[in-house]
Amino acid sequence: MSTEIKTKINRLINQWPRGTVGAASHLNASGFSHDLLTRYKKSGWIQSFGRGAYILFGDKVEWPGALYALQAQLGLNVHAGGKTSLEMKGYAHYLTSRQRRVFLYGPPGQVLPAWFKGESLGVDIAMTRTNLFPPDIQESFSEFREKYFSVRISSPERAAMEMLHLVPGKISFEEALLILENLVSLRPEIVQKLLVICLSIKVKRLFLYMAERQGHSWVSQLDLSRIDFGKGKRMIVPNGKYDRKYRITVPTDHHEEVSG
Repeated sequence: MSTEIKTKINRLINQWPRGTVGAASHLNASGFSHDLLTRYKKSGWIQSFGRGAYILFGDKVEWPGALYALQAQLGLNVHAGGKTSLEMKGYAHYLTSRQRRVFLYGPPGQVLPAWFKGESLGVDIAMTRTNLFPPDIQESFSEFREKYFSVRISSPERAAMEMLHLVPGKISFEEALLILENLVSLRPEIVQKLLVICLSIKVKRLFLYMAERQGHSWVSQLDLSRIDFGKGKRMIVPNGKYDRKYRITVPTDHHEEVSG
């Protein structure tokens, strides 16, 4: 192996964050051609991770390391949010299941690369494409650090609303209410901003209904007059009871007042 090739492979290995995927297009743009990557693969430096991606040979890569490639290498507007973000922040750590589901969010039409598959990562990927919020609301995101890299995830305030966007289809009403019980320290200024710009009437009504049910003190610091709650009724669950204040139908067990 020539000195130049040794120097190049050393640069690749040293700059590659452990536990992450390397997207082939990113590696190509960084000066590592397809032929060179094939040579590294045959030499046992790297190994394929589906079509169009690699990992360091023998490395263990989990879903955050794959998400890192989407964000840092491919520049995709995809993030971990909803229940997953709340789990990562410790608000729902006790709600584990045998097959872990990871909730990712992105804009409508967002296409993920073929190598980004749940079965390769040992999880069930639930990708939600939505315009729930306008893009680039920076204060509604947070950073989650692994040992060698970090990924962008939703802040607890945003994550709670993203989770409610999936009630009752992918998240049950009861589970969401249980998680909301833990959110005692949400920042009212961020909650206020997100409620004002949120494009889902259902999410805004359900979020405040649950927050009030849980008696969170930060609710008193919100200015509800600035929030557009829309018109008409919204049925969250069938055959439930109607809440007059927020005009939503919720499970009977979680409602004390029934409209006449």
